[in-house]
Amino acid sequence: MAPRYPFNHLAALRHLRACDPRLRALIAIAGRFQLTLDRHPHPSDSLLRAIVYQQLHATAATAILARIHQHVGGGGFPSAEQLLRASDGDLRATGLSRQKIAAVRDLAEKTAAGLIPNWMTLEALSDDAIIERLTTVRGVGPWTVQMLLIFRMGRPDVLPLNDYGVQQGYQLAYHKRRLPTPKQLAAAGAAWRPWRSVASWYLWQAVRLEREKVRAAAD
Repeated sequence: MAPRYPFNHLAALRHLRACDPRLRALIAIAGRFQLTLDRHPHPSDSLLRAIVYQQLHATAATAILARIHQHVGGGGFPSAEQLLRASDGDLRATGLSRQKIAAVRDLAEKTAAGLIPNWMTLEALSDDAIIERLTTVRGVGPWTVQMLLIFRMGRPDVLPLNDYGVQQGYQLAYHKRRLPTPKQLAAAGAAWRPWRSVASWYLWQAVRLEREKVRAAAD
C-alpha cells in the first residue's frame, strides 16, 4: 500500500474551505482528498520515468520504460552505472529518441557523481532548493520537479503555475472566461498557503468532473 501524505490533510481542507468560497464549493463536489505517495526507490528513478514520459502518450512511454527495465536494468530501474554502460544503440533500441538519450545520460552522470541525492537527503531541503538542484539535469524543468514534490514527496505547498490542468481547473471552478496567467494564478493562490498542493489537486479534480459531465451529456 502506498504511504499516505505526510501532512494533516484535514487541516488543509479546513483552511481552504475557510479562505475561499469557490474552493469550498469545489471540495464539496469533488469529495475527500485521496492522493497517496508513489515513491520510487531513488529520486533518479522518478526523474528517469519523467524523462521517458515527456511528450509521449502514456501507452508508448510505458512500453519504452518496460524495455529499459528489461534490457538495461535487468528487470527493474537501471542504476546510473548500468545506464552509463549502455551504448547509444542499446538505448535507441528501447525507443528513446536522441534527445532523451542525452537527457538519460546526463541524469546517470549526475547521479553517479552524487548530484542527485537519495530521498533522505532531499527531504532535508526546501522545495526551492530541490527544484534548483534537480533542474540541473538535462530535460528536467521546474514542472517535472514540482510533480515529484507533490506526487513523490508529498510536499504540501506546491502550486505549479504553468500546469495546464491547474490553469484549466481554476478557469472552471472560478467561472473565468480565459485561462489565468501564471501571475494571476500565483496571486489567487496566495490565500491557499500553506496548502497549495491540496488546492492544486482539487483544481485537477475540477477538470475531471467537467470531462465526466461532458461524457455523460454525450451518452
